Amino acid sequence: MNYLYALYETYNLNKDLVGEKEIKHLQDKNVEFTLLPISHTTEVAHIEVVVTKDGEFYDAQVLNEKKDIVIPCSEESASRTNNYVPHALHDELKYVAGDYVKFTGQEDKLFCYQEYIKQLYEWCSSQYNHPDVVAIYNYLKKGRLIEDLVKTKCLYIDKNNRLLSKWNNKLGEEKPLIFSIVKDGQEKVFIRFDVHHPGEHHVSVWENKEIFDLYVQYYNTKLKDKDICYVTGEKLPTIHLHPKKIRHSKDQAKLISSNDKRGFTFRGRFKEVKEVSVISYEVSQKAHNALKWLINRQGKIVDGKVFLIWGWKNINIPQVTEDLLDESFSIFKIPFHENKSELINTRKGLARLYNQLLDGINKKTLINEDDYIHIMILDTATTGHTRLAVLYYRNLHINDYFLRLRRWHEGCNWKHKKKVGDNWIEYYGSPSFYTIAKYAYGPRPSEKLIKTVMERLLPCVIDGRAIPMDIVQNAIQRASNPVAFNEEWEWEQALSVACSLVKKHYEKEEYSVALDRTNTDRDYLFGRLLAVADVLERNALSEADQKRATNAVRYMNAFVRAPLRTWHTIHQNLHPYLMRLGAKARRYTDLFQEINDLFNPNDYNDKPLSGKYLLGYYSQRQDLYTKKEGVDEE
Repeated sequence: MNYLYALYETYNLNKDLVGEKEIKHLQDKNVEFTLLPISHTTEVAHIEVVVTKDGEFYDAQVLNEKKDIVIPCSEESASRTNNYVPHALHDELKYVAGDYVKFTGQEDKLFCYQEYIKQLYEWCSSQYNHPDVVAIYNYLKKGRLIEDLVKTKCLYIDKNNRLLSKWNNKLGEEKPLIFSIVKDGQEKVFIRFDVHHPGEHHVSVWENKEIFDLYVQYYNTKLKDKDICYVTGEKLPTIHLHPKKIRHSKDQAKLISSNDKRGFTFRGRFKEVKEVSVISYEVSQKAHNALKWLINRQGKIVDGKVFLIWGWKNINIPQVTEDLLDESFSIFKIPFHENKSELINTRKGLARLYNQLLDGINKKTLINEDDYIHIMILDTATTGHTRLAVLYYRNLHINDYFLRLRRWHEGCNWKHKKKVGDNWIEYYGSPSFYTIAKYAYGPRPSEKLIKTVMERLLPCVIDGRAIPMDIVQNAIQRASNPVAFNEEWEWEQALSVACSLVKKHYEKEEYSVALDRTNTDRDYLFGRLLAVADVLERNALSEADQKRATNAVRYMNAFVRAPLRTWHTIHQNLHPYLMRLGAKARRYTDLFQEINDLFNPNDYNDKPLSGKYLLGYYSQRQDLYTKKEGVDEE
């Protein structure tokens, strides 16, 4: 199955949502988006013009908002860059204003209005017209739009009756809103139209589904060139100019493009575009609109790179790139962090959660089992590049997807903390891809580096590949240098991330957060010794010195490279703290003896430590800090 067919079917299965406004909460603002009808695109309008049902000017206002509106378009206008091809209804001033040349002197732009009003007339003259569209046409054909906008103080002219390109502060008046909204001059103003219906319930023209449907039917009558579509196998009207604005409303990158006829694109390979592939208009429109909708809805964008996961029938699917606290997992209504006692045992707790999740699939109560999950990564070669590439695409049966997701979270299962609102929440499983990238390549890795790491991690979940060793080593090195962090909580998160990756790397050895007192691995044992020294000194410090780093923490980086030599130094520095603790020190000295007894004499050397020492350090430290009453450690 190819990705275009997957997107095409996604559109068909969600056609009831076409034109429906949806809202996404993004940081401190709400973002509106919709599943676009075919033959439509989006634009940001600067001025709203309202006319009467009789085609007379009624009112106009400058819009101080950056919201996309849905507008009808043609194949050519949706792809326009430097070419002058008008949209069907709402458009820039040079297309919709019949008096544009009068107020700008740009006679070479006269044809823009002429082409616009001609095609609008053709729509209004067809059987697919709408009274509101006809009213707008009857007003615009009079050719006095700019004149009316100047009278209502939406646009401004100079003493020569020319549109001002910028506001002159020397005029002594407050700067009009239009000059703050449009940076490239009033000529670039985008106009949306509406019709005044006094005393009647009225849907705005740019939100009217009836107008959407009528335009789709009208535009379909203009599509003539038919051929076999490579996606569906049916003979349908084809398309050569495919939509843009895929990632956002200003995006110029195209997924499919074939306009380089003078370069090396076809030389020695093909004579015409259709010899490469033939895609029908309907498939292209539906696939691109579905892709835009999915990216707005649940795509993760990092420095322009898109990470997208969706299901045909289960659009809201838990995301591979996120941790278990992500809202994409909330569709299962599983209390991942409501009951701490349920999560103390990493293996049993996580298994219970995933069993509930998989039960939801099998019983078909939570999601539809007869579904396929699609995973896709999109990006451009450089910022501003006009070609968008599919870097990764897989489709899996939903059961396979969840089994692989479960395998990943169990393999990377460790204890983590995440700030949700004002609270720190403990959870088990794998950290998000973003968190892994941030703490493996911190302290402030670039977005470009983060997106590269995330892309390399995705096949580790979906295809079962091993985590790249450089990512694991970077995480270990950063966690082994706690003094490099400004805040202790940052190091704690880096430590948890490193432990997750190390545990996954040594998956066959079945490490867990709970302390393994029978483990005789030298690296694990050295980590345990370091943890005991850390907790011992921390408990002996006065309240005023609690924020000071212990000797174990300060020497950790050297400890990794030469554990035996560094351990002797750390152990000697513990003597005053042992004296300060008095009888309480017995607990720690007994632990030192217990751990030393587990060493193979040949392993007690200065060979550099692997990441396993972090697992021993973390587990031993938690064991010392955790009260044993009522805690399940199996």
